[in-house]
Amino acid sequence: MPVQELTQDNIDSIITENPIVIIDFWASWCGPCQTFKPIFEEASDRHSDITFVACNTEEQRELAETFQVRSIPTTVVFKEQVAVFGQPGMMTGEILDDLLGKVRELNMEEVRAEISKQEVEKDGSKEA
Repeated sequence: MPVQELTQDNIDSIITENPIVIIDFWASWCGPCQTFKPIFEEASDRHSDITFVACNTEEQRELAETFQVRSIPTTVVFKEQVAVFGQPGMMTGEILDDLLGKVRELNMEEVRAEISKQEVEKDGSKEA
């Protein structure tokens, strides 16, 4: 499946309409980004159930800021509209495959429960 371009205009629909989305934040001047690009594209062929998108941080500065991208390449993964992974740095194809396997296995009810618990704890510490 080809990698789609992520923009401010299509981010909401991509994340809401696809069960799993993986984003590659990159720039044309970034050597590691250029090395990671074919790895990312090859993974998209192996994982047809996952939506692969790439965000050019030079053209989509607002998106890069929204995701607090400080180093590129940065990879972010959403499952059921929840960000479940975010990390700067390049990955090998094997590591990327392993990551996506783990994302598939996530129990999102447990993830959402943990997020709710952390939010309650955070709000409670603000009141103290």
